[in-house]
Amino acid sequence: MTVEEITEQLKADERNQPYTSRGISPVFQISSEARILISGQAPGRKVEETGIPFNDKSGEKLIRWMGIDRETFYSPKIAIVPMDFYYPGKGKSGDLPPRKFIAEEYHPEILAMMPDIRLTILIGKYSMDYYLKGKKKNLTETVASYREYLPKYFPIVHPSPLNFRWQAKNPWFEEQVVPDLQKRVHDILANDSRS
Repeated sequence: MTVEEITEQLKADERNQPYTSRGISPVFQISSEARILISGQAPGRKVEETGIPFNDKSGEKLIRWMGIDRETFYSPKIAIVPMDFYYPGKGKSGDLPPRKFIAEEYHPEILAMMPDIRLTILIGKYSMDYYLKGKKKNLTETVASYREYLPKYFPIVHPSPLNFRWQAKNPWFEEQVVPDLQKRVHDILANDSRS
C-alpha cells in the first residue's frame, strides 16, 4: 500500500464524499522513514484549508514542545496520523469528535507502512482512548502518568490555544513533561541520523 493508494481509498470512501465532492483531500503525513508518530484529534478548519497538518497556532506550540524546527516537523522522520483525516465540523462546545471509522479501518494499514516508529505522541483524549490500555480516569492523570506508557507512547495535552486554562492550572506539564518529551524526540532523531 502506498500513500497515493491510501489517499485514493479515502477519497473513494462514500463516508468521505461530502469532503471529496468539495475538493478537500485527507490530511495526514506518512513515510516509511518515520521514526516518530503524532496522533491527534482531527484537522481544524485552517488546516483543512491548507491541507498541511498542524499548520496553525497548535502546530507552532507542538513544534516548540517537541524541541524541533518546522523543517524537521515536516520531514519524512515525523509522521502525523490523526484520529480523523478531515475537519469534522463545529459542535456546541468546540469541534465535533473525530469519526470512529477512520482510526478503526485505516490506522492499522497505515501503521503497517511505518515499521520503524520508535515513539507515538498521543495528543488529547481521542487518541488516548483509542491507543492506551489502562488509561487513567481523566486526561490530566493520564498525562501526569506518561512514564507508564513509555517507551511506545507519550500522552500529552492538546497544544491548542484554547487549552490555556489547563496549562495555567498544570504548570508541571511545561516544567517536567515537555523537557522529557524534547529529550526523547532529540535522542530518537539524533540516533537515527547517525545510523
